[in-house]
Amino acid sequence: MPINAHPEYLNAERKFHESSTNEDKILALEEMIRCAPSHKGGETLRKNLKSRYKKLKEELRKSKKRTKGKKGIKKGEMQAILIGLTNSGKSSILKSLTNAEPKIASYGFTTIEPLQGTLNFKGCNIQIIDTPPLASEKFEKNLINSADTILIVAEKIHEIENILELIKNLNTESKKIIIFNKIDEYDEEKRRKISENLKAKKYNFILTSTKTKEGLEELKEKILNSFEIIRVYTKHPGKKQDNVPIILNPNSTIEEAAEKILHGYSKKVRYAKISGPSSKFSNQKVGLKHILKNLDTIEFFTE
Repeated sequence: MPINAHPEYLNAERKFHESSTNEDKILALEEMIRCAPSHKGGETLRKNLKSRYKKLKEELRKSKKRTKGKKGIKKGEMQAILIGLTNSGKSSILKSLTNAEPKIASYGFTTIEPLQGTLNFKGCNIQIIDTPPLASEKFEKNLINSADTILIVAEKIHEIENILELIKNLNTESKKIIIFNKIDEYDEEKRRKISENLKAKKYNFILTSTKTKEGLEELKEKILNSFEIIRVYTKHPGKKQDNVPIILNPNSTIEEAAEKILHGYSKKVRYAKISGPSSKFSNQKVGLKHILKNLDTIEFFTE
């Protein structure tokens, strides 16, 4: 950790260490370079960061050329799994939501192994994984068992019930979102009937089209809201609020937020100032045991 590092730098450093892909590590490094101390004592730090950045960019370039066997997928802090029947449009959804470039074709079973991408929404990096069709021998049930949220992609009403039946013995604790895809193929009257049918079944659903982009922004919102987390922001005195939130469990404290930035950081914090839902007034002075709420903003004051 650099001397006199701002919370923005510490937050970016935390994201770097938590990142599971080179793409996310590169994004975190870019933020670290931007927020690194600008004084003379920080020259070595900036040089090391740029060297690491250059090395990762080269590794990423080489990895895109390689076509090796199946890759293991490390679970992200927030993970959603796309499941569905063949030709339901899962890969198109993945491409529309994330930085991934899946193979998309009109014939079936084009997804032959899990493929991950990152949805960056409201400063949060959400891991989205596309899976082979449920009927494929390559489909991996363990991915569903570990997922926080299951995104069920379908283009017919009866497909939803079939899919729910197929996974009924898997991960019953996760949130489920029904993505009724290819809605551009229906007229307004048919769309209304589909929506009423899904409401009657009490599904958490969204009508989407990757061709017209209909429903995609609302889908991002639904995915983010499906996770049982709170987002809190840091603010260095005299500067604007950081755009990247710290992700915490509900009822987390100031101390836990500081530790999420960097292990041991809470021991340096004397107090904090809070603005937002958990504060009685703007810039309320609080201690380490103060319980945070979603969308709070924190200013840390250290020794």
